[in-house]
Amino acid sequence: MQTPTADVAADRAAPFAFDNSYARLPERFYARVQPTRPPAPRLLLLNADLARELGADPALLASEQGARWLSGAELPPGAEPLAMAYAGHQFGHFVPQLGDGRAILLGEVIDRAGVRQDLQLKGAGRTPFSRMGDGLAALGPVLREFIVSEAMHAMGVPTTRALAAAATGAVVRRERPLPGAVLTRVAEGHVRVGTFQFFAAQGDHEAVRTLLDHVVARNFPHLAQAPNRARAALDEAVARQARLVAQWMALGFIHGVMNTDNMHVGGQTIDYGPCAFMDGFRADRVFSSIDHAGRYAWNQQPRAAHWNLSRLAGALARSIDPDEDRAIASAQEAIDAFPDLFAAAWREAFAPKLGLDAAAPEAEALIDGALRLLGGEETDFTLFFRRLCLAAEGDSAPVRALFRDPRPLDDWLGRWRAALEAGRVAPAEAARRMRAANPAVIPRNHRVEQAIAAAEAGDLAPAERLIAALRRPFDEPAPEHADLAAPPAPAEAVRVTYCGT
Repeated sequence: MQTPTADVAADRAAPFAFDNSYARLPERFYARVQPTRPPAPRLLLLNADLARELGADPALLASEQGARWLSGAELPPGAEPLAMAYAGHQFGHFVPQLGDGRAILLGEVIDRAGVRQDLQLKGAGRTPFSRMGDGLAALGPVLREFIVSEAMHAMGVPTTRALAAAATGAVVRRERPLPGAVLTRVAEGHVRVGTFQFFAAQGDHEAVRTLLDHVVARNFPHLAQAPNRARAALDEAVARQARLVAQWMALGFIHGVMNTDNMHVGGQTIDYGPCAFMDGFRADRVFSSIDHAGRYAWNQQPRAAHWNLSRLAGALARSIDPDEDRAIASAQEAIDAFPDLFAAAWREAFAPKLGLDAAAPEAEALIDGALRLLGGEETDFTLFFRRLCLAAEGDSAPVRALFRDPRPLDDWLGRWRAALEAGRVAPAEAARRMRAANPAVIPRNHRVEQAIAAAEAGDLAPAERLIAALRRPFDEPAPEHADLAAPPAPAEAVRVTYCGT
């Protein structure tokens, strides 16, 4: 991660080689907009490695000219800025028009791996979809998304990524005046379930088919020759979302606002708002300040994903089959596959945390038993699984120290060790698997909040330090980062997170 410290000589060379496929779609898919010019743009954080992956020169992006491009003060050559139209179910209630109210898609680039990536400015000002909002972002939510999305990427979770965070010099008014900022977000597309819903709700089936063609070409190119591409794309979306949510849950991650407009059809994590990682485990844990009924609690995320996918199926039904009865039956078949796909993905995500193969007959019972143990005392989720790596090597004292009454744990440890022996998994191999599945360092909520508070006061060092540690989350932290692996003291615990809008 590179933090700019001084300007470098920069000419007007284009930083990105844009090739903007979404801007070539019919104009009812978006509104062409211009970012709001910030009064005093200044680059705060630059993801130099990601810049190189995108074929950009980090030194150019770190210059004063780069700050202007990455804050919306100037458009980089080749950009075609637009705000995407979409609808969505928000906490179960359908809103027929939402759209990018504070995000502007600059365009698309082909990265060094040959993957088409969106470049989007988040917090770059009002668009026709802003409704009553100002279209701006405060520094806190920008830093949160930068930190958490890059941590998720490092932990192997499909996600949007953060290229840069830039200060705008503007004051953003929320509960209190806050420093403004813009996030440059990178994603394999920004099409959501709600994008399909937007056109389906209008009866614009031609647009649904056009959008489907775009998504298949962009996210599911292996389905280009499928006999029924709509059904094949729905099947793929169901499978990817099952895997994604299982990965979230295996890390103790709670998205917080799984509305259909926040669900990426290609299976990436998107829209980090009131998200959080659990410290003490409780299956019904909620952090979001707006999720009063627990709709998107940790243990409700599979149900929410399944429900969202059924909305996608409804939007695609006419494209699956023009005959209504056959369309409904086919779409229902795709949706009904979700529970089994999720159960398999759950085992694939959790079994390595115990050093087991997903097919091990005892795996599911041991996973369930471990979660009951954690829930009984609200034991730290991340610390339990990381210390279990030591228990695999014969030292149970660190994990036993997490429990007031370790006797139920001792019984579970006996059954777990028997399963490892039955599967002929040697202690060293079990520990290796476990350390590759159980992060030592996650973006703990209190550390993120501390980094945000320091940045608002003008000190980026805590954010930089946290980002550096999170780049290698499965390694034992260096001595200077060891405190970042520790759970919060009671006074530091974060119990509520906010959207930032």
